[in-house]
Amino acid sequence: GGIYGGSAMIELNSKIKNALIKIGFIERYEELSNKFNAERTPSSNRLVYIEGKEVMETIQALGYSPLFDAKEKLYKIKEEQIGKITLGVHIILQDGMVDLVWVVRENGELLLGAPWGTYSRRLIDSSYRIKKTIIGTYEDLEEILKITFKMYEDFKNVLTGN
Repeated sequence: GGIYGGSAMIELNSKIKNALIKIGFIERYEELSNKFNAERTPSSNRLVYIEGKEVMETIQALGYSPLFDAKEKLYKIKEEQIGKITLGVHIILQDGMVDLVWVVRENGELLLGAPWGTYSRRLIDSSYRIKKTIIGTYEDLEEILKITFKMYEDFKNVLTGN
């Protein structure tokens, strides 16, 4: 349901696919996933109860305008419009894990609106999984967001031809 679509693995839009490959998305996400893994932060040490204000301040400190979507229970940054393309980032914090969704529309048509975990399965193989990053502290969250926002900027620049 929702903008994240059903379970069927739709072929990635070719522009999106090329941009993900060009920025080395898989390698970068794997590196992040391997660094912030369950070994480093066992379940008893996970940051499960999140202080919303902390998250909002962290996003703001990294240079973005944060919003909290109470209905979907997620954080997002204010959508950006570049030419015909609209881009957004959704940040889902659940059970001490960080999940990210990139939302891309071109002339209002949704090109991408799925969680990061689905990109590797669509780019490489349907059984190829990269685990979500795990956080134990707000510092972990900040570091993850810093890295993922850098990836987002690279993705945005490649996609919009900047």
